[in-house]
Amino acid sequence: MVSQLPRVPTKASAPVSDLQHLQRLRHTCAHVLAMAVQTLFPETKVTIGPCTDTGFYYDFDRADPFTPEDLQRIEAEMRRIIQANLPIIRETVERDDIRAEIEHLNEPYKLEILDSIPADEPITRYYIGCPDPLPVTAEPSLFNQPPAAANSTRPYWWDLCAGPHLNRTGELHPDAFVLESVAGAYWRGDETQPQLQRIYGTAWETPEQLQAYLTQKEEAKRRDHRKLGQELDLFSIQEAAGGGLVFWHPKGARMRLLIEDYWRQAHLQAGYELLYTPHIANRDLWQTSGHLDFYQENMFEQMAVEAQQYQLKPMNCPFHVLTYQHRLHSYRELPMRWAELGTVYRYERSGVLHGLMRVRGFTQDDAHIFCLPEQVTEEILGVLNLTEQILSDFGFTDYEVNLSTRPTKSVGSDDIWELATSALQKALDRKGWAYVVDEGGGAFYGPKIDIKIQDAIGRLWQCSTLQVDFNLPERFDLHYVAADGSRQRPIMVHRAIFGSLERFFGILVENYAGDFPLWLAPVQVRLLPVSDAQRDYANQVVQALQQQDLRVEVDASGDRLGKQIRTAELEKIPVVAVVGKREVENQTLSVRTRQAGEIGALTLSELQEKMQHSIINKQQI
Repeated sequence: MVSQLPRVPTKASAPVSDLQHLQRLRHTCAHVLAMAVQTLFPETKVTIGPCTDTGFYYDFDRADPFTPEDLQRIEAEMRRIIQANLPIIRETVERDDIRAEIEHLNEPYKLEILDSIPADEPITRYYIGCPDPLPVTAEPSLFNQPPAAANSTRPYWWDLCAGPHLNRTGELHPDAFVLESVAGAYWRGDETQPQLQRIYGTAWETPEQLQAYLTQKEEAKRRDHRKLGQELDLFSIQEAAGGGLVFWHPKGARMRLLIEDYWRQAHLQAGYELLYTPHIANRDLWQTSGHLDFYQENMFEQMAVEAQQYQLKPMNCPFHVLTYQHRLHSYRELPMRWAELGTVYRYERSGVLHGLMRVRGFTQDDAHIFCLPEQVTEEILGVLNLTEQILSDFGFTDYEVNLSTRPTKSVGSDDIWELATSALQKALDRKGWAYVVDEGGGAFYGPKIDIKIQDAIGRLWQCSTLQVDFNLPERFDLHYVAADGSRQRPIMVHRAIFGSLERFFGILVENYAGDFPLWLAPVQVRLLPVSDAQRDYANQVVQALQQQDLRVEVDASGDRLGKQIRTAELEKIPVVAVVGKREVENQTLSVRTRQAGEIGALTLSELQEKMQHSIINKQQI
């Protein structure tokens, strides 16, 4: 059963203006955090402090670790800065002048940031509490001096920053932010650089929004797929085999099979054909496809096979291209829709691995469509329809849709980009979906549509993507024979609906909090015999239900009935049926479901009918 929680603003629900205000608010809160830290701990060096989707963070270089008590002191100092309602002022500075100030203050990270700013870009800084008029940059002594009195703020503080920010600290609500945690972080994300301390915080416009976020965060912990995966015995990450590799346990494997079977059937009905391709290929293939040029840092090291170099595949698309290239095709054969549940391998640093959400080996629900230019819009619309069907059947009906257009660095002519982008727009308009245009956010080889699904507690997850590609057909010199006998190049459409089967499974676990609908549950029915005298009847029921392709088992623990019921509740079994002396005599079952509670006595055929109706309609029972 899905919990109903207060929704915090998300990109799917908030207007752009509100999001921009939240970003300014959080960026400002990050600066207030840094000012508070250097007020309380003057020896601390500052680095960067951006806003995030739900808050902000700031990285600090400090010899001693920040403690929970330190965070409480820092929060109190931040509230004093906010309540002082200090002005926030932007100043454009000369490079040489600001360099002298930073060197005087002994802030090496700020010096690196200054050196990374291109020579033709303006350099700006933001003051908090800066006096009016602005101080001359040759007199920076106030910047790093201790506060004049205990528990007072600095006279002012500044940071190199492009902004934007709020106008005054008082525009922040003193009770609408909180510091959440401290974690280690390498400078610029490089393991060879110094390790810093990153303080995470969250900030909102009102205390009510903050409370809604904190409630959602607690709910997210309850739903954490890593915790539920262990409790429900669905999967594990076995470190003995290396990080980021998933082991599917029997119940999780059963669910995966259900998902895969559903996916294959949906694609066959939509006119796709299925492919199976290898897990490795000669290094030359990845050179031709461009992956060695654009993606090599995410590919595993090559291996020697009979004096040739092979690599694990990070993508399925070159294999589908080779399959198309196997023979010459006529325009009459197009469109060709090929789909594959293809396992790929990508090198991810250990610090970013996260349960099923970020792994090193995962299965993409990949498909590629080879079509004529005039077929592109209709094929894209078909993909959108199939995406809606599949996501809806898994319980996702709220989406954020982005259309990403041509980036600065790209391949292909203006005409082909215009054709592809127009086809995506027309398909979205015909579908009737609202979408946001992400100018310049497309891939180097073509524009794309990204779909983020909203889960039961309002979080957005990037899953489905659809990309138009004219790069690979060019690289592999693909053709079809046109009506006039000439050889023309096909348009290639990449698309995935789940994105990654592992990640989608993790999202499903969290969306349902492990309380899966009947059609997906690894065990649909558990029979609870009151005593051994009822086991024969229970086993007969199991056989009858299994013949109807229902997933059923008998509690074989020998525990008392109350404990059996409690165990089934903890394991989130959708339907439990008590089998006692009366049930055997009447040839019935005493049925209880997680959704409806006690249903009462049902005959075997009545239970089968209820369950089949729920499964067909993909509903809770």
